[in-house]
Amino acid sequence: MITALRLVDFKNFANETLRVGPFTVIVGANASGKSNIRDAFRFLHGIGRGYSLAEILGGRYGVGGQIEWAGIRGAATEVIRFERRAFSLKVSIPGYDYRIEVGSDRTRPGMFRVVSEELTARQGSYGWGNTIYTTHPDWPDPVREQDDDMNLLLRMAKTGTQRKYGNRVSVRPDRPALTQLGEQRSVLRRHKDAAEQVVSTLAQMRFLDPVPDRMRQPAFPGQTILGDDGENLPTVLREICADPARKETLASWTRELTPMDVVDFEFPTDPLTGRVQLAIKEKNDRTVSAYGASDGTLRFLAMLAALLGENSAGLYFFEEIDNGIHPSRMHLLLNLIEGLAAKGAVQVVTTTHSPELLALVNDRTFGSTSVVYRDESADDGIIRPIAGLPKAGELRKSQGLGRLHTSGWMEDVLAFTEGTA
Repeated sequence: MITALRLVDFKNFANETLRVGPFTVIVGANASGKSNIRDAFRFLHGIGRGYSLAEILGGRYGVGGQIEWAGIRGAATEVIRFERRAFSLKVSIPGYDYRIEVGSDRTRPGMFRVVSEELTARQGSYGWGNTIYTTHPDWPDPVREQDDDMNLLLRMAKTGTQRKYGNRVSVRPDRPALTQLGEQRSVLRRHKDAAEQVVSTLAQMRFLDPVPDRMRQPAFPGQTILGDDGENLPTVLREICADPARKETLASWTRELTPMDVVDFEFPTDPLTGRVQLAIKEKNDRTVSAYGASDGTLRFLAMLAALLGENSAGLYFFEEIDNGIHPSRMHLLLNLIEGLAAKGAVQVVTTTHSPELLALVNDRTFGSTSVVYRDESADDGIIRPIAGLPKAGELRKSQGLGRLHTSGWMEDVLAFTEGTA
């Protein structure tokens, strides 16, 4: 579970921190920076997948030129805040803080390198304030100079058998050190285990933005992980329906969230290709194929497949999770997400413009709801927890958070309190 994300000189954020809860909601006007937060999460996810900086920023292509990973939005140079030389991201998970700073490579124009990096434990005994490794120790140390253009130097935590410093490790500067420690023979097993735990957390993120045409496509048997575009929907749903209890949960939520009176799901197999198709059976014996189902129904099924599947990700990031949902059904989706998040089954981050959604969030979600704001006369965006705004709790009870959002109250308060009014 991710608990906080700090962005320094990343896109339009100078130095901002997003508090991340079990269910985190992000609001803000268009072009304020909400999608830039998504990009920051995606950058960290690219680290978790073991990619190089060039692949994370520019994209990764597989056999036949197929895109395995879409790069971060915009030109690579736009990732760093205007007129700055580097950006850094710091992510907190239970037990660890990980920070990486990335800047232009002075020896290779147009390329990027790790400028600094650090992994810190919040408990245990690693020495130096529980630093597991760092590129810039706080004391006189040759590593701090970073005078090797071809390598990134790390100072590992000192062990009881070492007299002065811990091991010095040299890694490639064009990819995060976090994913290179496992290759180093001189790195202790417990240091590798700590790095692997962080990598695993970053890898278990998904960014679901269902595309109707992808969800309608048949899927190969055995594909039980829903793709970011909604691909593999038939086989993921078939895996859920193999368990009668989970199947009934899926059907009941589909009945609640859509106009369809669903009683069953069918998964016919194409005899020529062996691919699995999706069909929805209603109470009146009417069967609707994925090709005949509405875009909205398929979107609901994709969200349910993501949240209810056995291979659910650690964190799902949704853009405009309310898209296509009738206001009268909004509370049902919130009940599902807040219930699963409270159990620790999944962590969800979403952006929204919906007053109806904001009006319905529970107290815990309200505490993890933030507003992103950018003054018209400024380039920098700021992130503030709504619960921390003056009298926000009182006004939420008397007027409702949705009404405060519609009236522009949040932006007005920030324009005044942040000194931009």
